[in-house]
Amino acid sequence: MADKIKFALALLLLAAGVVGFYILAEQAMILRVLSVIAGMGLCAAVAWRTEPGRRFFDFGREAVTEAKKVVWPTQKETLQMTGLVFAFVVVMAIFLYLADKGLEWALYDLILGWRKL
Repeated sequence: MADKIKFALALLLLAAGVVGFYILAEQAMILRVLSVIAGMGLCAAVAWRTEPGRRFFDFGREAVTEAKKVVWPTQKETLQMTGLVFAFVVVMAIFLYLADKGLEWALYDLILGWRKL
């Protein structure tokens, strides 16, 4: 129950930051943006104190750890794979063009006889 109250308070703080943006319409834009950022920060601080919030932040921490384990391709590998993708796209475009023209010829010229040369 306490987590639900904390989470509701976090949402209220976020809403207060957004409402502050509109209340401060006559003020400088930096103050308006700071009110939203403050609302978001306070929201995150309160949400972090709930059990689901802790699990979420632990999940985020583990995701960053796993992302650091990824072996990213080198520039050479990236360029080679990009070249292969472009080549495949060109080959598929030619194939689909020829298939379309072949079906067009078969339907319109042979079967229906609409086009006479």
